[in-house]
Amino acid sequence: MSRFAALLRQRLRRDWVQLVLWIGSTALLAYASYAGVQDTYGTEQQRRSILAAALANPVILLFRGLPSGAGDGAFIAFLIVPFLCIMAALMSSFLAVRHTRADEETGRAEAVSATAAGRALPTLATVVHGVLANAALGILIALVFLSVGLPADGSVLVGLSAAAVGIVFLGVGLVASQLMRTSRGANSAATTVLIATFLLGGLGNALGTPSDDLTRMESTWLTWLSPFGWAENTRAYDENLWWPTALLLGTAVVLIAVAIALQSVRDVGAAFVPERRGRRDARPALSSNTALVWRLTYPAIIGWAIGAALTGLLATSLGSVVDQLGSENEAIAAVLKQLSGGGSLDEAVITTFFIMVGIFAACCAVQTVVRARQEETHGTAEAVLATPVSRVRWLGGFLLVGLLAVIVIAATAVVFAWLGLVGADGNTDLLTDVIVAGAGQALAGAVFLVVTAVVFVLVPRLTIGLGWTLVVLATVLGLFGPLLGAPEWTTNLSPFAVTPFVSGGEVDPRGAVWLGLAALGGAAASLALMRRRELAPGG
Repeated sequence: MSRFAALLRQRLRRDWVQLVLWIGSTALLAYASYAGVQDTYGTEQQRRSILAAALANPVILLFRGLPSGAGDGAFIAFLIVPFLCIMAALMSSFLAVRHTRADEETGRAEAVSATAAGRALPTLATVVHGVLANAALGILIALVFLSVGLPADGSVLVGLSAAAVGIVFLGVGLVASQLMRTSRGANSAATTVLIATFLLGGLGNALGTPSDDLTRMESTWLTWLSPFGWAENTRAYDENLWWPTALLLGTAVVLIAVAIALQSVRDVGAAFVPERRGRRDARPALSSNTALVWRLTYPAIIGWAIGAALTGLLATSLGSVVDQLGSENEAIAAVLKQLSGGGSLDEAVITTFFIMVGIFAACCAVQTVVRARQEETHGTAEAVLATPVSRVRWLGGFLLVGLLAVIVIAATAVVFAWLGLVGADGNTDLLTDVIVAGAGQALAGAVFLVVTAVVFVLVPRLTIGLGWTLVVLATVLGLFGPLLGAPEWTTNLSPFAVTPFVSGGEVDPRGAVWLGLAALGGAAASLALMRRRELAPGG
């Protein structure tokens, strides 16, 4: 077996479980979009109504695709293409960082570079590994849409677009790994690029020019600054433009070449963005284990809280717009009431937006426990545990800060939602809805915190992969399940979908008790198990 083949095989063996989950979830999302459209928007008139509503509201277009007609395939592409591309982009950027910067942090890259493989061959193996993963994802998406009877050219174009966006972010992850000193910093940089380009594409669509029949939108030049915008402008199942995918693949080639060039002029372990120098002596406030955990995690908590603030503001400031749309269009009103379990349109909007807040809280919670795992693998946890701090108290610090982060994120969303109510019309009657939704999603976030902690204690090497995978699966089921017409029992598997909410002026507790018991039981189990667990720096 050649050196390249051995490196590629090692990557495939290391990642196959994660890739099966990522690619399978993305394909499931693609199928669910078709099933949901058939069940919920089965007639062309219903689809035209939704498209007219989307074109009338720039905020909706900011988080959706590019309208290209009311046909089955074009409408599915409008609903789902951006999210298929996001799944591919996240999978690829994490893969790139995991096999480059993260390997340098653990010393694995230095050990490999000391062999006949050298420094460049592992990176090339990572590139081929990422391209193969995206090819499998694109082929599976195309097969899903072909299997339900959609036109072949549009189905292949959707799969190719998602795969091409994934390969672009494979390059983004590789470049970020060259620039940043840590895998955490590289993942944060790649995710920031992802969010910025996604919003840029959405903004370009939102500020575009609608057609006279309100079923198409011509996006602005801003869209052409975003890989997501290029993928959406292929207009699958409508015009079927192939040339935007050439832009995506060309950009991916440039990014990969830049990453390889940067790697060739730096030392192993070095980075182009220097680390900020810390204080010579720690402040007195850092004298406890919990304070140290807070110091390590607070930048991420602030970032997620900013996202929650924006989401909370949109949840209530959109109320007047939704009321207007709902009064003018019965189809829109029916869809939104389905989301709120039969409540008002305002309640539906708040419930839907606060699911996003719960996802932010869950991501921050998982990130906090992942930090504990990173401290363990980097050896810094051993230094802390050499002091009178016990293992249970050490993990308890991460759980306490993680719970505080979840509460801060939910509370920030509630405060900004209240500001949205005050700024819209001064009517704060919906404040109870906002508080209940925020408290419920905080409960869901706490469940992800303790579940990831249990994984960390029992199977530490799966902490990062399994923790993030659970969040992705719950997001697909909880956020997209109702929109795509998935069976209720599958949607209810997601903690985000069973939180309390207000419907018709009454608080429906739904799964609050179960979520609370799961959070308490998980926290107790993880701490009890940690008492018998030794440090596992290698897995």
